[in-house]
Amino acid sequence: MSDAVSSPFDDIRRLITTMPGPDEAAVEAVRMRDRQLTKPAGSLGRLEWIAEWLAAWQAKPTPSVDRPLVCVFAASHGVTAKGVSAFPSEVNRQMLENFAAGGAAINQICAAYGLGFKVFDLAIDMPTGDITEAEAMDEKACVATMAFGMEAIAGGTDLLAIGEMGIGNTTIAAAIYTALYGGPAEHWVGRGTGVDDEGLRRKVAAVEAAIARHGDHLKDPLEVLRRVGGREIAAMAGAILAARLQRIPVVLDGYVATSAAAVLHAIHPSTIDHCIAGHLSAEGAHQDVLARLGKIPLLALGMRLGEGSGAALAAGLVKAAAAIHRDMATFGQAGVSERLS
Repeated sequence: MSDAVSSPFDDIRRLITTMPGPDEAAVEAVRMRDRQLTKPAGSLGRLEWIAEWLAAWQAKPTPSVDRPLVCVFAASHGVTAKGVSAFPSEVNRQMLENFAAGGAAINQICAAYGLGFKVFDLAIDMPTGDITEAEAMDEKACVATMAFGMEAIAGGTDLLAIGEMGIGNTTIAAAIYTALYGGPAEHWVGRGTGVDDEGLRRKVAAVEAAIARHGDHLKDPLEVLRRVGGREIAAMAGAILAARLQRIPVVLDGYVATSAAAVLHAIHPSTIDHCIAGHLSAEGAHQDVLARLGKIPLLALGMRLGEGSGAALAAGLVKAAAAIHRDMATFGQAGVSERLS
């Protein structure tokens, strides 16, 4: 176990205690303006709630999305040696090159919605430890990777969408969920990149082996992260924390990205109050995870691509919600009669 007196994780725990809460005055300002807009009350459904959510976490009575950013964190995993993916690990490097060339789905989504896009290579040619046989990371490396994720949003943004890319990481996410929530590995393991039945059995066996190996150390969520997690998940957790400290709302991507939020939620549920679920992944257990986190996804399109694609699409909705609230005319401005009392 880590040194209980002083450890790198202590800095993360102290950081969490300093996080700002929602700005209720900004929320009330949004509600007051919403009542004056040229529409029936509540007629825009969750778009109205999104405007309130933005205001709460931006601490702005008129929320805006002018510099949205999608951050994708890429990493590789030693557990791929156990045959848990339908694709070879060299796809990691090839996909990074595809991102750089603008050829991936996420590139097209970001272009269509006017989103900034950054990709971070987390030592992709150096896999983390095979979680069935060793720790994925030591504590110092895990905290350093979280710190890297915190620095990823340097340069400024007013809405952060986070995603990942890493062959084998649906197995890693399933291990995290099994460690956090218990139950049989079969419940948390899905087909990921499209493994066949034998591949699915290998994934289940890998998660079971990882939990058996690390089981005595999995009561601490940060130990879960370093022992059975991955660099991209640690970096996403860091980015979520940094966004909270800088009052930047966060849109989560799918099954793997949500595992970073789940680790933070397990430390304290309020840690991810500034996060919204972008979409419901086709990876079966994602709905269970979102229910545990109290998140209702904005979209449900049957997607399971990763690379921030669902979060980016949802960011388009968030941009629209902010624009509607800011630019829509009031009854007085438009000369439209209000509802009879």
